[in-house]
Amino acid sequence: MGLANNCRWRNRLASWLVLGMLVLGSWLGLGSPAWAGLDDDHYDGNIFALYAGNGSLVPPRVSLAQSLQQERPTLLVLYVDDSKDCKQFSSVISQLQAPYGRVVSFVPVMADSIPVKQEYAPTEPGYYFEGAVPQTVLLDGQGTVLLNKTGIVAYEAIDDELRELFDLLPRSESEELRRRPVNEVNSELVDS
Repeated sequence: MGLANNCRWRNRLASWLVLGMLVLGSWLGLGSPAWAGLDDDHYDGNIFALYAGNGSLVPPRVSLAQSLQQERPTLLVLYVDDSKDCKQFSSVISQLQAPYGRVVSFVPVMADSIPVKQEYAPTEPGYYFEGAVPQTVLLDGQGTVLLNKTGIVAYEAIDDELRELFDLLPRSESEELRRRPVNEVNSELVDS
């Protein structure tokens, strides 16, 4: 009887020690939650949904190859979800989709998903990737590169290229769009 009680006591002590080590490990940061934000390089999810308010960009509606086959202008954006520059740039891409989304294929591609190989075809994102994110590549309908920049590119720089591509007035000569706020009630339709 004494030996059986002694073994049970040792098993309980070992269980309590393991549990205590797990609690201590969690407290010391081994199991701490991930803290992420707009100004850091931590992963916290799809940057287009979180920081641009536009989850419709990922996954892209068409691939780069499909867009080029359709002879559509293409805005290829190479990014990663754990880069503060990509997080901050995601809102620029989302803002560009509003005026150009129907005539330009927006193709955001996670740089980590590009397969590593010796050569790429011009229909593959790896053909254009220069190893830094974010990278923005604007192609016309024939696949000619009109813009290829790494880092955060200003909305105006991409907009200027798109305006030239579509033969639109320069921003200095065009009238700013007047839009109603999204949640505004239209009183014209309501009978008093």
